[in-house]
Amino acid sequence: MAAAERSDHIAQEFVQFAIDAKALTFGEFRTKAGRLSPYFFNAGAFDDGAKLGRLAEFYARRLVASGLQFDMVFGPAYKGITLAAALAIELARRGRNVAFAYNRKEAKDHGEGGTLVGAPVAGRVLIIDDVISAGTSVRESIAMIEGAGATPCGVAVALDRQEKAVENGVDVAWSAVQYVTTRLHLPVRAIATLSDLLHYLRCHRDGALAGHEAAVERYQELYGA
Repeated sequence: MAAAERSDHIAQEFVQFAIDAKALTFGEFRTKAGRLSPYFFNAGAFDDGAKLGRLAEFYARRLVASGLQFDMVFGPAYKGITLAAALAIELARRGRNVAFAYNRKEAKDHGEGGTLVGAPVAGRVLIIDDVISAGTSVRESIAMIEGAGATPCGVAVALDRQEKAVENGVDVAWSAVQYVTTRLHLPVRAIATLSDLLHYLRCHRDGALAGHEAAVERYQELYGA
C-alpha cells in the first residue's frame, strides 16, 4: 500500500472533492435533530463510478495514514454495502486484498439464508459507513460481528460532524463519534471533520464560498462537542 500521507492534506483534498461532487453543499438545512445547519453532507451524491472510486481512495488513504489494523471490512445496510465493496476494491488495487461482508435488513430463509452476506465474518473487522449520526448502526454492526465470533476493531467514516448528539430530544455533551470511541471502545477514523471543513473555508474566503465560514463557525459554537 502507498506510504502514509499527512492527515490534513487528505482532509483538505476530500473537502474539495465533496464540494465539487455536490456531496457537500451550503445554505440552510434542517437536521434530523431539528437544528438549522449551514451545510449538508450527502454521500449519496457520490453517484457514479468515478466519484465512488475516488471516495474509496480517500477512505484507503485515511486508513493507511491512521495505521489502524484490520483483517476485513463490514458495511452496514444500506450505504455501508457500497462503501465496503468500493474500499475492498481500492485496497486490492493498492496491493492489499481483504474480504468484505455486509448485512441485509431482513433475514433470508432460502439460499445461503441469514442476514450476513459476503465473506465469512472473522478476525479483526473494520466497520465502514458515511457518517455516525447516533451510533445505532455501529451498535447493530458490533452485535452482528461479535455474534459471528469476530472482533470489531474500528469504524471508518467520511465526515465527522463533531457536534453534540441528541438523546430523547435533549442535547448531550458528547458527539456520536465520541460516544463510539468512549462508550463502545472503538477507534473512529474520519476522512475529514467539521474542523477540517472550517479550515478549508478559511483558505477559500473568496468566490462562491464567501460568507459560509461565519455561518459554519456559529453552528460549531452552538453545537460543537
